Amino acid sequence: MSPPLEKKQADGALARVASALVLAPLAIIVVLLGGWPFVLVWCLAAMIVYWEWTAEIVKAPRSAEVAGVGVLAVAGLLGASGFPGMAILVIAVGAGALAALGGTRRLWCGAGLLYAGLVLAGPMLLRRDLHPDFGVLALFYLFAVVWATDILALFAGRRIGGPKLAPSISPKKTWSGAIAGALGGVAAGAAVAAVGSNLLNLPKTNILAATGLALLLSVVAQGGDLFESAVKRRFGVKDSGRIIPGHGGLMDRLDGFLAAAGAAALLGVARGGLDGAASGLLAW
Repeated sequence: MSPPLEKKQADGALARVASALVLAPLAIIVVLLGGWPFVLVWCLAAMIVYWEWTAEIVKAPRSAEVAGVGVLAVAGLLGASGFPGMAILVIAVGAGALAALGGTRRLWCGAGLLYAGLVLAGPMLLRRDLHPDFGVLALFYLFAVVWATDILALFAGRRIGGPKLAPSISPKKTWSGAIAGALGGVAAGAAVAAVGSNLLNLPKTNILAATGLALLLSVVAQGGDLFESAVKRRFGVKDSGRIIPGHGGLMDRLDGFLAAAGAAALLGVARGGLDGAASGLLAW
């Protein structure tokens, strides 16, 4: 490896760390705040992700970009007002309308709205649990799994290397990174679930369930990362944007998280309903 390349990678890693030091505390603070500030932040994130999908990657018509952002704004308003079911319905109907009427690349616009909608719907459903402490714990658990997966996968992939995970989609990802990321996600998720339930005086965590769920969510997060890479490769795009130093676009930072959040919310709602997604996710 040539010195200029080493320096470039080191600078990129430093930028990733710096951006994480800004974004991680913000994510934690809004979880603790809850309510409309929480929904507002994730609604804004969803709108940015959709804008990156349509403007930077798919190159959709401006009308489709604006319409999708408007749909997410309405969904966010409904979510902040205590109507999560209506918010999700608005996203689904909006995606269908874009797919049918969005002009060129309309199917991609509809799919992008569903994709960006996960950024809002997943965290919103988990945080609004009837038992607020379960909502806080569920988000911290999710953060721990996804962040540990991302950090360990990056570290092991660079230090260990080895066979590529999906060379036709993302040439830099390795099996060693994927396995290390999954192990890190499992350890971090189980630890947060166990410690958090004690600190918040919640029912004792089923460690076996928390561990198995962390493994599932880690795999889903890595799948979300690969999915975004596949979409960008399909359109010949390297980064989804330039908003975050070291990462590119916001979508580049949230690709794994939104997939894991969507899966976690779906499982939680299936077990606990719309008003008990977090407890449905963690109480076994």
